[in-house]
Amino acid sequence: MTDNQKIEKMISGKGFIAALDQSGGSTPKTLRQYGIPDNSYQTDEEMFNIVHDMRQRIMMSPEFSSDHIIGAIIFEDTMKRKVEGLFTADYLWTKKQILPFLKIDVGLLPEQNGVQLMKEIPNIDQKLADAKAHHIFGTKERSFIFGANEVGIKTLVDQQFKLAETVFKAGLIPTIEPEIDIHSKDKKQSEIILKKYLLEKLSELPTEMKVMLKLTLPSIPDFYQELIAQPNVIRVVALSGGYKRDEADKKLAENHGMIASFSRALLEDLAYQETDFEFDMYLRQTIEQIDDASRS
Repeated sequence: MTDNQKIEKMISGKGFIAALDQSGGSTPKTLRQYGIPDNSYQTDEEMFNIVHDMRQRIMMSPEFSSDHIIGAIIFEDTMKRKVEGLFTADYLWTKKQILPFLKIDVGLLPEQNGVQLMKEIPNIDQKLADAKAHHIFGTKERSFIFGANEVGIKTLVDQQFKLAETVFKAGLIPTIEPEIDIHSKDKKQSEIILKKYLLEKLSELPTEMKVMLKLTLPSIPDFYQELIAQPNVIRVVALSGGYKRDEADKKLAENHGMIASFSRALLEDLAYQETDFEFDMYLRQTIEQIDDASRS
């Protein structure tokens, strides 16, 4: 079973979840934003070495602390690497008191019925056992919704909850992430359909099963209050979904009870060329701004 002390920290902790889980497909874009061009590396190994250095710099910063951050989502490659001599999840928890989450999805299938389902995860049982052995607290698994298609959204939610059951049985807390395209012309209707099917599946869960939800900031403020109040839900967190940080923070502040789980919005002002003083200053400003919105 998952450590009850850690679950309580996630339930009642103040702050937000930092998303540091950029994987192979999104890493080059993340590094370009960080000031490192594509020609700075030749192989995937070199690329992941550089991005791990970036993540280390963030995690080791004195500004990256449990005063503002409850959890951090990491990529599998990061989980298997070390920070100051400790495996990353151990560093996050023992040195920072920040709960470590692992991104476990391996990408998306082609669009069908207005959604992209998750690809089948190879060796899922071994992946979860490795996560448990590395002292991971929870997982994160993403799928994508383009439009208000009842069939597609129901199928997506069913897939998410089937995986969530597997994750919970392995002793980890699943974070269900059905992202909705912020540019969708029928985003609001997609949110209505998604909430309906999430509530339906949550009502079927046994009392002891706990999950988290990671959702696109809704069109209507406080639209997800029923999900936040659902007893099987530990926390509802918001993804920035392509919104710039100022806009994401503004929308988050309108949704009481939701906390941030931002990636692009978190890294927005950070650059490789910055001195440690500049880097920490920008990181502090970003963290405090996101934290303020999460506590609204």
